[in-house]
Amino acid sequence: MYNHYLRSGQHPFDIIVCPKGDEEVKGVEYFYISEVGTIDKIKNKFDNKSRFNGYFDALNEVIGKDEKYIIQVVDHSGFIIPLNEHLTENYNRKNFYIQYYYQGFDILYKDERAQPFIKGIDEMFFLTALSYEHYKSYYDAFTMRCAVMHNATNSQQFYRLNSSAKDVLKSELDITSKLVFIWCSQDRPKKGLHLILDVWRRVFTSEIEMQLLIVGVEKEIDLPGVKVIGRVPNHILPQFYQVSDFYLFPSLWKEGFGIVLAEALKCGCYCIASNQGGIPEVLGHGQYGKIIEHPNFIDEWVITINESIKEYSDNGYENPFYTEDFESLYDINVWQEKMNTKIAEAKLNIN
Repeated sequence: MYNHYLRSGQHPFDIIVCPKGDEEVKGVEYFYISEVGTIDKIKNKFDNKSRFNGYFDALNEVIGKDEKYIIQVVDHSGFIIPLNEHLTENYNRKNFYIQYYYQGFDILYKDERAQPFIKGIDEMFFLTALSYEHYKSYYDAFTMRCAVMHNATNSQQFYRLNSSAKDVLKSELDITSKLVFIWCSQDRPKKGLHLILDVWRRVFTSEIEMQLLIVGVEKEIDLPGVKVIGRVPNHILPQFYQVSDFYLFPSLWKEGFGIVLAEALKCGCYCIASNQGGIPEVLGHGQYGKIIEHPNFIDEWVITINESIKEYSDNGYENPFYTEDFESLYDINVWQEKMNTKIAEAKLNIN
């Protein structure tokens, strides 16, 4: 998202402090942190604050006396407390407004670090309102400003094909089954591949032309109707969503958002996903697809998939949840406009 954001030129960032990379965006000034040597790595294990000396050195080059700054930290919770301490000890902390963009769901700190973390942030962005409510309910005092910033996709890449174009693409990809299911992720237990393969053994039948595509995994799976696609480049990934009828998202952990679910949704897939973390919100709490309330229950997946197949076929093999509104749903350009607004509002708060 940030690569697209920066390359678009429609962003308000002046400076990026980061490790040296392969690419610089025009119009942005970069301050690179120095590489950490072996001795410093050992020291950093015992001194958390020293881990970020490279960032602080770079910041010290940037910060001018009595000037005001918005600092946006993206999903690096361990940086917040040392950053706040550094700014408080060396500058006027009131001249800084820290925005923290959290890419998870669950509570980050449940110990003595909780209040210093909360007090070190001026505004926190959550991926879903569900995550915000989770935080608000957990802490007795939750004092920073907050906003919900859903993750986003490029609607020029992730979009639904009409039936004729879908058939052509299926032929090009050598996919011939009438009903195509897809699972796409890394092969980690929390992503639920083992569970969905168990489900597939129960729902697969030769009476229906059906196939399960496994994307993102490089291993043999010897099951009828299963085709392992392996890892594919990001620019090709939309094609596999576009030829699929159903997207299965059997996540077994508290997902912050589940961007692959949004991608599949926009490509027209009938989505069936776990009730975990922020997932229900991505599916509009059931308005955009089916939610498995008890994702560890195999029978619930089997019953829901069989019901969904019937609903799909009764609807002329069209996704009954899909509407034209999906075309702009979770769109990267909409996200950029909202982020620009949140940064502009931060400037009002710091002046």
